[in-house]
Amino acid sequence: MATLSPLLKQATPVIVDHASGSWIHATDGKQYLDFTTGIGVTSTGHCHPDVVAAAQEQVGKIVHAQYTTVMHQPLLELTEKLGDVLPAGLDSVFYATSGSEAVEAAVRLARMATERPNIISFQGGFHGRTVGAASLTTAGTRFRSGFSPLMGGVHIAPFPYAYRYGWDEQTAVEFALKELDHLLLSTSSPADTAGFIIEPVLGDGGYLPTPPAFLQGLRDRAERHGIILILDEVQAGVGRTGKFWGHNWAGITPDILITAKGLASGFPISAIAASTELMGKAWPGSQGGTYGGNAVAAAAGVATLAVIDRENLVANAQLRGVELRAGLDRLAQDFAPIGNVRGLGLMQGVEFTAPDGTPDAATALAVQQAAVAEELLLLTCGPHGNVVRIIPALNVSSEEIQAGLSRFAQALKAGTA
Repeated sequence: MATLSPLLKQATPVIVDHASGSWIHATDGKQYLDFTTGIGVTSTGHCHPDVVAAAQEQVGKIVHAQYTTVMHQPLLELTEKLGDVLPAGLDSVFYATSGSEAVEAAVRLARMATERPNIISFQGGFHGRTVGAASLTTAGTRFRSGFSPLMGGVHIAPFPYAYRYGWDEQTAVEFALKELDHLLLSTSSPADTAGFIIEPVLGDGGYLPTPPAFLQGLRDRAERHGIILILDEVQAGVGRTGKFWGHNWAGITPDILITAKGLASGFPISAIAASTELMGKAWPGSQGGTYGGNAVAAAAGVATLAVIDRENLVANAQLRGVELRAGLDRLAQDFAPIGNVRGLGLMQGVEFTAPDGTPDAATALAVQQAAVAEELLLLTCGPHGNVVRIIPALNVSSEEIQAGLSRFAQALKAGTA
């Protein structure tokens, strides 16, 4: 008899029967308000009728059409629709299946295009679990330990984590940029540096928005030194932060953009986008994959982008995010273990801190588990596991936000008692 790996630990005991919108209906008959959305994947809510219909129709036509063997219409349509929302100049797209695959494709492209070996990532970033992606990841040792040696040529620079340092944001940004400049002088010469890779909002690293001034500083240094700026929008993109891309808050444009998660409302598909000139510098045969750009996933992606546009879900994410943040800020005033609340749009994090200022992972876990008893699903994150992350669907209603805040308040009472 086969069983699942014992290492696959569930964050909740819930077994799903079916789901719709922001609600999961479990086999025990309970209804759970889902503020995890498959870790930011079910962007249009569970089983949006338009996405379901598009996938059902495509399954009846062709399920898998390997896209370097025969082309299929959904992928052409998805590329056209992505062209409407991608940053100006990023007009060439390569598709894969997972975020990790897309990250590695971006790194490969940057190295080939520049003929330089090194990549600089930033403390707390999460870029995936495959060897190359894990080598860039410092959101926790569990993602990168135990299977060394990792990919060479990776250097880690400080992230402007103002709360951790006990500084204001400007001081943290100035420090992190100064340390990056020192790294470029002491460790990885610009002539050896192919790319910077960073998330507009750290995901597993603690739901930390990257300050606009820091992204602007990276853009400036990338242009000055001929370095490729790679923005990992796997979790922050597709409307999650209240703008279509997380980097839109900084008013910059990346050289390579990575997207996945919310792109197809739960169907596995990922992509990188770059200019045609830059993409053309990849070596022949360096891009491919059996399942990349799957026809059913691509059809779901087309439907997802149509729903986001028609239902104004990016604007809804911003409005509901304001309501969510206001409620969390109020709760922070009443519960001393909440040390910091931060985020953008519907990507909010609540960091728990002990009285002596140290990370309080035990309370974060207790609150997350207490929320399950309140029929609210949440997740933890951060290197210490002391951050509760809140990730509603982009079409969450104001009433559901208020219900979630009410249930979270009850979980805080139980978890901090």
